[in-house]
Amino acid sequence: MKNLWDDNEAKQYVSDLALRVYTSNLLGRSDELVLHGGGNTSVKSLIDGEEILFVKGSGWDLVSIKEEGFAHVKLHSLQEMAKLEVLSDSDMVRLQKEAMIDKTAPNPSVEAILHAIIPFKYVDHTHADAVVTISNSIYGGKYIQELFPNFLIIPYVMPGFILAQKIYELTQEFDWEHCEGIILHNHGIFTFDNDPKISYNKMINSVTIAERFLQENAFLELPYLKQKDFDLETFSKLITQEKEHDVICIIDNSHLAIYYSALEPSKLTRGVLTPEHIIRTKREPLILQSLDDLDDMTIALKEYSKKYIEYFDEHSTNEIILNSYPNYIIVKDFGVICIGKNEKEATIIKDIISHTMMAVLRADKLGGYQSISIKDSFDMEYWELEQAKLKK
Repeated sequence: MKNLWDDNEAKQYVSDLALRVYTSNLLGRSDELVLHGGGNTSVKSLIDGEEILFVKGSGWDLVSIKEEGFAHVKLHSLQEMAKLEVLSDSDMVRLQKEAMIDKTAPNPSVEAILHAIIPFKYVDHTHADAVVTISNSIYGGKYIQELFPNFLIIPYVMPGFILAQKIYELTQEFDWEHCEGIILHNHGIFTFDNDPKISYNKMINSVTIAERFLQENAFLELPYLKQKDFDLETFSKLITQEKEHDVICIIDNSHLAIYYSALEPSKLTRGVLTPEHIIRTKREPLILQSLDDLDDMTIALKEYSKKYIEYFDEHSTNEIILNSYPNYIIVKDFGVICIGKNEKEATIIKDIISHTMMAVLRADKLGGYQSISIKDSFDMEYWELEQAKLKK
């Protein structure tokens, strides 16, 4: 993992928040760390004698975030929230808004409470591919513990208040000074320090450890595979008809996508790489054996929709069902077709699936890939705080 820190460039940024923007942008420049709104960062600072947490606003991308992209929240108020026994999503949003000193700023990240209780000035959080690939392997718990012995390691917990509460409970008698970071299984990694450069370096160095492990134990060399042509116009009309809104379809027939598409179907439906991806991709793709017969495709689409409705009915309480048709399709020996309402959405899905495919193949070399459970997947897909990101 390349370290992008530049001392001369960093000298241009004087305030705490300006430096926070700089290091956030550095993290965001690497797709292997964060993708399309993933990850979050914060800095604690004094404003008129009161401690304030500047934390990434929900829906912003780290690569392009500016000062106005950070929420300004009273630190003490967030820390008090972590002590509560129960806090609903709606109450958390309300209390966080009440604690904001600039009401025109964006809503705080769903991880704002967790950032507040980590007792360091700068906190960095990414969904680093290498770390999540390892933790999403069957023996990931063992590997992560061996690679990161001085990290606080947390089994998967629902992000937001539940995760913050869990870490608050675990760290009441905790030696933070000797903790190098936090790893959340199936989710991501936190590093922190009172110096922004050190916190950033810790992130890069930690991810590099994971990347080297994968290079040594899960090296993947893709064969050259011939690409096939396909006219998307008729196919797009079919998808538009089923989804009942216009769509843009993008083909990924890279060597990676073709190789991945040749796997047995059971290996293609094992869930998302990191939980928040599910709001873009759904948990599973539609799998087609070919693109030769429109009638077969229509039948397959309706069967997918039926299974999705069954999944919804099994796990829902009072949610409203989303569109039940796939957001991406894997076609055997052809590649992947990504489906969005517009080109931007389809491209985001393509990027996410590209990273997921590589992670799945490498995790299989470590013993097998496994994502969060189907129930946890549903909870993320229909979590109102994640759905709010899509509206933005």
